[in-house]
This record gives sequence, structure tokens and C-alpha cells, in this order.
Amino acid sequence: MSDIVWFLIVGLIAGWLAGLIMKGRGFGVIGDIIVGIVGALIGGFVFGALGIGAGGILGSILVATIGAVILLFIASLFNRSGGPAHI
Repeated sequence: MSDIVWFLIVGLIAGWLAGLIMKGRGFGVIGDIIVGIVGALIGGFVFGALGIGAGGILGSILVATIGAVILLFIASLFNRSGGPAHI
């Protein structure tokens, strides 16, 4: 049970940080968690493909944040206004 709580906390922090990096604010608690969790999956895939490992809670937040930034960047490519997409 505590693993799920940590996963959600990492997702929340990573999504919030990615929101700040990409557009200057977060997406709300639920939006930040979703962006962070999807970002963790993307970041894990990218870091794994590159053979880079990141350990501990800070490493997990870093990987998830980078993945979330990648997600938001890709989403912004499909947004007609040219800015980051609103998730």
C-alpha cells in the first residue's frame, strides 16, 4: 500500500514540476498526478533505452519529470495554438 502512495506522490511532484517547466504552472492535483505517472512511464522507457539508471526517490522524481516534460512537449506539437496543450 505504501508503494502506491509513494508512486502517487512522485507523480504529483513530477507532474507539477513539468507543468512549471513547460507552461509556468501546474494542472491541479489530479492532472499533475496523471501527467507525472505517464511521465514516469515515458522517462523509464527513455532512460532504460539509453542504459541510464536513477535510484532513490530523487532519481524517480527526476526520471518522471523528464518524461512528463517530453509528454507535454509532444502534446504541444498537436495543439493548434502552438503553446503547451492543456491536459
